[in-house]
Amino acid sequence: MTGAALAEALRGAEDLYGALHQAAAGLTGAEVGGALDAALAALGDAPEAARLLAVDQGLLRAVLRHGAGLAATAHATAIRDWLAQASPSPLFRPEIASRPHIALLTAGERPDMPAFSDRAFDRWFAATGAEYGLGAYGENRSVYRSAQFADAASPERRTVHLGIDVFAPAGTPVHAPLAAEVAFVAYNPDPLDYGHTLILEHRGGDLPFWTLYGHLGGSLAGLCRPGQKVEAGQVIAHLGDWHENGGWAPHLHFQVMTDLLEQRGGNFFGVGHRSLWPVWQVICPDPNLILRLPEGAFAV
Repeated sequence: MTGAALAEALRGAEDLYGALHQAAAGLTGAEVGGALDAALAALGDAPEAARLLAVDQGLLRAVLRHGAGLAATAHATAIRDWLAQASPSPLFRPEIASRPHIALLTAGERPDMPAFSDRAFDRWFAATGAEYGLGAYGENRSVYRSAQFADAASPERRTVHLGIDVFAPAGTPVHAPLAAEVAFVAYNPDPLDYGHTLILEHRGGDLPFWTLYGHLGGSLAGLCRPGQKVEAGQVIAHLGDWHENGGWAPHLHFQVMTDLLEQRGGNFFGVGHRSLWPVWQVICPDPNLILRLPEGAFAV
């Protein structure tokens, strides 16, 4: 498929991700790499070009790859295989599996549970007697339906959770699961964003991958700095309180990325589009590859 043909498939599309994915079915592996640039050139000053340029180009390329029948990110399978054989250190001590824990699902499974962004949650969670609360990977959450979770390429909000949440008291230490180098230390202050945020870069054999730690405390800057080497088991952060973690009940958002796409500012998508879930699952595989929570941990 030429750039002109791909551009024609995008003209007038409300959902450019879906149109791009569908059109990519006609691409060969050799064509995928230059397909986006060719389509943009063919679109010229069309509104669809401006909409595409307003979103992460790495995500668009991942959509193209998946639509063409390739892995959304080039090394995702090898990284998953490496993680399956690794021996990660626990992120929390005592380990989650050894202490009382509770699944905190958000689709009405616990009708009396306040929202994670409601300060009443703290009292509710303390009354459960659990030491850790667990928020699920892949859960479709209504809390993310605001305009903050939309972009120019599609009217669809990003609502599907790309990490695993671990709720525990503010100040609880977080430990590095694997040896790493600190890639980013950032403060993302928008309401319902990550607050203090850490991204570590790891090596799976010769391949890089990343882990993200969101909703941290202000101690982060004193514990980690970009370029610093981190050992498995080292304390890298503490859970943040409401005023410093984006406005959430104290918890860790933990996420794995096989590719950073074009996110280089110490932030990364924490939720993805439901329609693109097969793509997002490759970019951000299940963090339980590292957490190793027991079977049934998310059952209610």
